[in-house]
Amino acid sequence: MDAQFWLIQAFNGISYGALLFLLASGLSLIFGVMRIVNLAHGSFFLLGGYVALTVIWTTGSWLLAIPVAALTVAVVGLLMERIFLRPLGFDPLRQVLLTVGFAYLFQQAALDIWGGDNLDITPPDILKGSIVIEGLHLPVYRIFMIGMAGTIGLALWVTMEKTRIGAMIRATVDDAQMARGVGIDTSRVSMFIFALGAFLAALGGVIGGAFLGVYPGLDFAILPIAFAVVIIGGMGSLTGAAVGSLIVGLADNFGKALFPEVSYFTLYAPMVLILALKPTGLFGRE
Repeated sequence: MDAQFWLIQAFNGISYGALLFLLASGLSLIFGVMRIVNLAHGSFFLLGGYVALTVIWTTGSWLLAIPVAALTVAVVGLLMERIFLRPLGFDPLRQVLLTVGFAYLFQQAALDIWGGDNLDITPPDILKGSIVIEGLHLPVYRIFMIGMAGTIGLALWVTMEKTRIGAMIRATVDDAQMARGVGIDTSRVSMFIFALGAFLAALGGVIGGAFLGVYPGLDFAILPIAFAVVIIGGMGSLTGAAVGSLIVGLADNFGKALFPEVSYFTLYAPMVLILALKPTGLFGRE
């Protein structure tokens, strides 16, 4: 195997990791702030793809589909948190059962509304094709995925580290009771984070729709991979989500290229190893 093979596989792994970051960063923040293991998070990813398809079919605009889908699913997430999750309090079992129930409801709704066919989101012509760098043919769309994840990651970092809302979120993650004691409305913070998590997942669904397709069952297929990212990186850590996404993306891609018979092992082996050595994840708090 020559150097070109390794470079192409690394590039493909990084671009897949970029897509996983959009999904896993929201999942990690939701758990970090609210301590909710949201098993409906994959449904936000799926719904983002379907809403984007509807916008494209209606208006013909792929560019318009991105914000419309992300904001629509963010509103769905906000209503889900306000109306259903908030009254449950902090009972983990009830939260898990409720989010699993919503995952099945969303999947059935998607099947009834959009059908069971595998659909693709076609990006604009400017993102099709590939560019050649030193003999390497790099798909433009994968470069776009990496750029989008980098931009979103930078925006999240600036928000978390340099703004007042970021300070309130960090305080809520560290100690919600103390945060309430100094006057932070942790209820509003939780609402914002849940909506942000849904927004990011839906954004991933729109971008991933041209990469993975959109079909009923995608939500349950992508969710375990997102959890692997969060477990490796550490709950509640954006840095952890970024590093975990990179590790999982590379492990998945190289595993399928080199060891296709045991690709699931190569995907989840890093998670098992990190759980054994550092149960809180690479960047999780003790």
